[in-house]
Amino acid sequence: MKEWLVIHQIKALYKNGTGLSERKIAKELGISRHTVSKYLKMTEAEITKTKSETDRAKRLDDYRVYIIQLLQTYPGLSAVKIMRKLKAKVDDLIVSDRSVRRYIQALKQEISFKQPRYYEPVLDMIPGEQCQVDGGELRGVMIGGVETTVYIMVFVLSYSRLMHVSATTKAIDTKTLIHQHDSAFRYFGGMPKECVYDQTKLVVISEVFRELQLNQCFFQYATTAGFYIRVCEGYDPESKGKVEAGVKYVKHNGLYGETFANLQDLEKYLIEWLDNTANQRIHGTTKRQPREHYEHDERIKMQPYLTPAYTDNDPASMIIRKADKTGLISWQSNKYSVPMAYQCARVSVREQEGRLLISDLSNREILAEHVISLEKGQIIKNNHHYRDMSLHVQKLEDDLHQLLVNLPLTQSLCALLKATSPKIYKDQLYGAKQVLTQHIKANGVIPEVWLIKLIDLPRLTVTGLKERLEIYQQHPERLDNKADSSYQSANSLPALACYGALNDRLNGQGANHVIH
Repeated sequence: MKEWLVIHQIKALYKNGTGLSERKIAKELGISRHTVSKYLKMTEAEITKTKSETDRAKRLDDYRVYIIQLLQTYPGLSAVKIMRKLKAKVDDLIVSDRSVRRYIQALKQEISFKQPRYYEPVLDMIPGEQCQVDGGELRGVMIGGVETTVYIMVFVLSYSRLMHVSATTKAIDTKTLIHQHDSAFRYFGGMPKECVYDQTKLVVISEVFRELQLNQCFFQYATTAGFYIRVCEGYDPESKGKVEAGVKYVKHNGLYGETFANLQDLEKYLIEWLDNTANQRIHGTTKRQPREHYEHDERIKMQPYLTPAYTDNDPASMIIRKADKTGLISWQSNKYSVPMAYQCARVSVREQEGRLLISDLSNREILAEHVISLEKGQIIKNNHHYRDMSLHVQKLEDDLHQLLVNLPLTQSLCALLKATSPKIYKDQLYGAKQVLTQHIKANGVIPEVWLIKLIDLPRLTVTGLKERLEIYQQHPERLDNKADSSYQSANSLPALACYGALNDRLNGQGANHVIH
């Protein structure tokens, strides 16, 4: 409003060139001569547009923290993509691309984005973006008449402040932490994009120069579920201040002064306290009830959550092994095979009812099962793991054509093998290639009349092919048309009966033992 008053005074004193000069106007109003010159050159419409864009740009201050986080994590992110991410999070944001570009350009003059930060301020203004997680313990809680130490894990959504609490009487380990996350996400009815933690061993094994070695089991759970792990820098509780306050709130408002019959009674009490007190109170910062705030503005922005299939198993039993170049992993002084595609790769290994289960790390799919050997120094292999899966049917068919030369007869032979054994056709082609190669090396080119006799059969397998080639080689005189009456008789039978008749001849049954 003050700026518009100054602009009107400039226009009035100038009087379209008949009033004071720019210098005298600047002196009269106590402003810069350049400011006077700028507004005199602009029309009223141009001034209105400029001020409107400035007002819209100032709206981005509400999302300044989120924009800073994006730029610090991805310094090369364009203004257009930042705008797209903002609009995906905030439905009623109306800001032009030009305003965003100007805002980001000004922001880059103030803050350096050359190196990504490893922890960021809380993202208060972005729904569905972040959940803060922290644990604590409270001594002297009366459970069953005994003073007991209770270990709690508190989850607070940064936007709505919706809270979930898990409690146990045993120190929290990785397995328990995973189940507590599962309970929290199911209570929320969705999952945030990221979760923030301090440097607990349950999440971070070690840190050197902000290079983090994450707990493998927990990282596996987070990756499978689909949320990002964000770890605070050491001694920086402010970066997850909401959950720090939440832990104190649970201890003093939720648990202090209460007594419980058993652990189940404690868990039931916490759910009722969350539903009726913690998530129904008017929050001091948002001035809204967390549950109402969540349901109205945040639930729709949460990611869908499905409990990973392996969560019910003990994560500690999921052990990582790396296969060597021969596709073997070590387990209890023995070695076991994995499929060829997993040679030199990392896999998950666990025992179950005397069997060794080997799984893909990413999707938990079972890759191999072996009976666990009680001996030492053994190599247990599944020969199927070493089959050359790269051999393709077309390649094998082309190889047969190269061996037999006659394309129509080769195609007919392949069709007969496929019709006889469709489920193992590739294996039959591979076997036929070996049989034909060996026969040609030993005896020369296979006569065309032999191929005609072969493709006239109702059924043919690699074993039958080998036997017939040997018989044709030993008794070529029996391939003339005059000696073909017994074959014609067999060929007139139904297919299976004909196949049985030919097999009887091959097995030496029948009076004359004549083969065609």
